[in-house]
Amino acid sequence: MEIAAERKAEIKRKPVGDRAVLLEFGSRIEEAVNCRVMSWERRIRRAGIEGIVELVPAFTSLLVCYDPLVTDYRRVSEAVQRLETGMEQDEQTAGKLVEIPVCYGGAFGEDLSFVAEHAGLTEEEVIGIHSGRDYRIYMLGFLPGFPYLGGLDERIATPRLTSPRTRIPAGSVGIGGEQTGIYPMESPGGWQLIGRTPLTLFAPGREGNMLYEAGDTIRFVPVGPEEYETVSRDPGSWSVRPKEKR
Repeated sequence: MEIAAERKAEIKRKPVGDRAVLLEFGSRIEEAVNCRVMSWERRIRRAGIEGIVELVPAFTSLLVCYDPLVTDYRRVSEAVQRLETGMEQDEQTAGKLVEIPVCYGGAFGEDLSFVAEHAGLTEEEVIGIHSGRDYRIYMLGFLPGFPYLGGLDERIATPRLTSPRTRIPAGSVGIGGEQTGIYPMESPGGWQLIGRTPLTLFAPGREGNMLYEAGDTIRFVPVGPEEYETVSRDPGSWSVRPKEKR
């Protein structure tokens, strides 16, 4: 099978300037490859390789940043190769499940009507489709805590705005092409906005400054304006809410 072949492919190593090694695990954006990226991120972190200062996972690759005053490309590359030798098949842990409350449409998601019209669906159908599946976080980027999520139903895939907005409220949930994601802070952006969460997704001063990390799974849960305001005032009221099975 192609996926199995992709998973067993040799890891490609490339220098990135004088302070990083790029590890490439495949060429397609798919869960099996991304699981391998996350597995290696954990493996290298546990190994405690001298001089490594940061690990940045992405869709199909892992950037290993190091201090050039402590080590160099050759030594880091060789250390990674030693980890690869004799290792069994990568573990595929799913990460944690994070439920995100979302108030869809209206003032919270002004583009929901356009997404519905583009898809030939009602707004209620778009909400049901968007919140009806779980999404793997393939990577974080663009902004601190912005999750690039895989698994958007192709029925509601919608082109980005032709002219990006200069201000998008924090917590906005959007669709950009075949992806969906959440703006963790106020910023410019060009995705179609379909809803908003009252949760603070990224808080630098908070212990565990992000609610999730790459490799976790996000589940969107529709809420009404009243519950949105309740969670906005008391985020703890949502964190203790029991997760429903699917």
